[in-house]
This record gives sequence, structure tokens and C-alpha cells, in this order.
Amino acid sequence: MSTAVFTWPVRIYYEDTDAGGIVYNANYLKYMERARTEWLRSLDVEQDTLLEQGVAFVVRKVELDMLKPARFNDALTVTVTVKKLKRASIVFEQEILDDAGLSLVRGTVLIACVQIAHMKPFAIPEPLMGVISGAC
Repeated sequence: MSTAVFTWPVRIYYEDTDAGGIVYNANYLKYMERARTEWLRSLDVEQDTLLEQGVAFVVRKVELDMLKPARFNDALTVTVTVKKLKRASIVFEQEILDDAGLSLVRGTVLIACVQIAHMKPFAIPEPLMGVISGAC
């Protein structure tokens, strides 16, 4: 869908790694989550405002391909690209790159929009849908 790529820098801290200095695999999901949050912020969308409206984005499905390890003190770039925008969900393609631009991790993340009170799928609010589709 989109060719627009959002990027967010991440530095690997000691706390992100195992005893061998390699990034613990679950942390890649955290970096991707942070990048999606910052992508929304770049569109002037704050998730706490959505929560106040009873709406949230939740991860429905994740697929990761871990190609190479990241290590303590690496400077990485996390990318966010909207692959598919639907009425109540967004599919993101994300990648984590090293400082040479080589891909370390690739992922596809399906995010569902839900009404918090019922935790059921809910249409992305129209103003927000316009903002997101305009950024794609």
C-alpha cells in the first residue's frame, strides 16, 4: 500500500542483552512497538488520547524473521511501513537495520483497533483513518 517509510533510532543498552551481549529476542518486539508509537506521534496522534476515547490499538498477530543478532551498544534504525489499511486494522511491515543499513530483523505486525470496554474490533475513527491514509 505505502511507499512512505518512517524510521526511528534505537540504541542497544546492556539491559537489552543476555550474558553474551546479544539482544534478547523479545526486545525486538519492544523496539518495533516504540517505532509504531513514534510513527503515530509523527502524525500528531497520541495513544493516551485514543484511550480516553475508549479506543486502543492491540497487536493481533506478529511474524518475525531474525536474520542477524544485534549487540550491546549497537545503533539501530527501526522502520515502519503501512502495508495494508483496513476498516478496523493495520498491517505494518517493519525492519530493524544496523548502522550499515543491513537488515537484522524483518517483521509483519497486524494491529487491530478495539473498543476497550468490550475488547472487540472497532472501526478506526474516521478522523484518524484520514490521517493514517494521508500518510501512506
